[in-house]
Amino acid sequence: MDTAGDCTAGVGVRESAVPPRVAAAAAVTEFDQRDSAWTSPSQIARELHVPDSTLRYWLRRRWRHMHHSRWPPQVVQFLEGRDGLAFLHVLLTAAHLVFVQANDCGLRHLCWFLELSGLDEFIAASYGAQQDVAQQMEALLIRFAEEEDQRLAAQMPPRQITVAEDETFHPDICLVAMEPVSGFLLLEQYEPQRDADTWNQCLQEKLQPLPVTVRQVVSDEAKALVRQTEILLGVHHSPDLFHVQHDVVQAMSLALAGQTERAAAAVTQAEAHTADLQRQVQACREQCPESSSVPALEQQQQQAQAAEAAAREQSAACQQRQQRAHEAVRGIGQDYHPFDLQTGQALDESAVAQRLAGHFDQLDQIAAEAGLSARATQKLAKARRVLKAMQATVKFYWDLLEVWISSWNLSPAVAQWLREDLIPGRYLARAAEKAGTASERHRLRELSEKILARARSPTGVWGTLSPEQRRDLECKAQACADLFQRSSSCVEGRNGHLALKHHALHQFTPRKLQALTVLHNYVMWRIDDTTAAERFYGAAPRDCFTWLLDRLTVPARPRGGSGQDGKAGIHQEGQAGRRAGGL
Repeated sequence: MDTAGDCTAGVGVRESAVPPRVAAAAAVTEFDQRDSAWTSPSQIARELHVPDSTLRYWLRRRWRHMHHSRWPPQVVQFLEGRDGLAFLHVLLTAAHLVFVQANDCGLRHLCWFLELSGLDEFIAASYGAQQDVAQQMEALLIRFAEEEDQRLAAQMPPRQITVAEDETFHPDICLVAMEPVSGFLLLEQYEPQRDADTWNQCLQEKLQPLPVTVRQVVSDEAKALVRQTEILLGVHHSPDLFHVQHDVVQAMSLALAGQTERAAAAVTQAEAHTADLQRQVQACREQCPESSSVPALEQQQQQAQAAEAAAREQSAACQQRQQRAHEAVRGIGQDYHPFDLQTGQALDESAVAQRLAGHFDQLDQIAAEAGLSARATQKLAKARRVLKAMQATVKFYWDLLEVWISSWNLSPAVAQWLREDLIPGRYLARAAEKAGTASERHRLRELSEKILARARSPTGVWGTLSPEQRRDLECKAQACADLFQRSSSCVEGRNGHLALKHHALHQFTPRKLQALTVLHNYVMWRIDDTTAAERFYGAAPRDCFTWLLDRLTVPARPRGGSGQDGKAGIHQEGQAGRRAGGL
């Protein structure tokens, strides 16, 4: 460790505020700039308000390092100076943030990187030293989020939001809640239980300082989540579409695929049997044309051909049933929207329920034709029971939409234009982003652009609005489009991300989990260069990396002497070495 004290006003920093290594680097840099044939080291030390012996010790240490390092002397001189130390500080901070905190490369791999790169001559590369840095960064990340949450919440306008909820296990129970539009994690913490009261208490603690009102919760059909939503929060519960489709797939997919596979095997077997009989008939005709066995073999061949045709028909029926079931499952997702994805026309809850019921009827018919087991039909019935909740979600969407539009005090013409043109166009644009195929995304984008072009026609309502009114109504239309939430896939994706990290690290401490939450909210960004916090609060937070740089301790110097041969280097330096080092 360095034994010298801090430099003071001579290098422009107060003594109490400067770490010893920063003071040493600043003093050495100032010495290089002031050193000349007309000044002595003692005079420079007095000008820098540094003890003469301390300054000589810093310079002598650098000289030894320059003459016993794998690096060129110019590199050592730079990295031992003020600017070089700042560079090392940025490099190590970035490495910890990106590799250790965000991507779990592990501290041992980071130590290995420092050794291979030769930076272990300038930065302490031991596991203990880097562990201290990692723990300090995790604590600082948590502190940064606390400060930014408080600051941004104070200037955030009131909002009505949806919350997506789910649990994951590490194997401890981890409660995860996210605002799906922005992707902002509201809750991510370990709890001993996952009952409704625990969920409600944890969520309320997180929401209490925020100017938000929860209007609906989207999750699976877990009893605790439904009770927390409808009883404790008193808001609408939107069922998760994925779990409905998953129940249907579990009920039918494997059984139908098995039938199709067995039918294809039966066709292959029938083809082989027919071909074998055909060869026997051909051989018998050539060798014994008058034999009485020929008619018998021909009859067997005809029977085999009939059996082959029946097998082909059965195989085609199985393939058709499997395809129909696949289309019905996809149809549930395609028709569970408040707008028709083919035309952009609004659909009320009755129209949506009728379309969804048609797909469930198709699935029931397929199950009956395939003779599926009682367990499969029970799973289908379980999925169908959610149909009422799906219909209620569409009704909730239109009812709340009318409340919002009424509260905005718009003229009847503008309100109608908003419902029929601007909101559908915005909704289809959002649906295009989540479409499963490129062709479907392209089709929905074209339809959205067509509807939005009609909405923004200068000869219509759009032409009567001022630029400020247009921007305001565009924002309102986007909020209306984002209101309909039918999936908690954002939380499912987060849980999968945490599962991969847990697999790499084997365990999460509560502090590590908090740091991961901060990284998700404040550090990771989407393609539009916005973080989840910026999208949620409506204002950009401070830059987390810059904030960390201002507070994270500068890299520690290696304990054993950087790239030096220890005392041997001291004995070999001689009088010439003293002058070369600036003394």
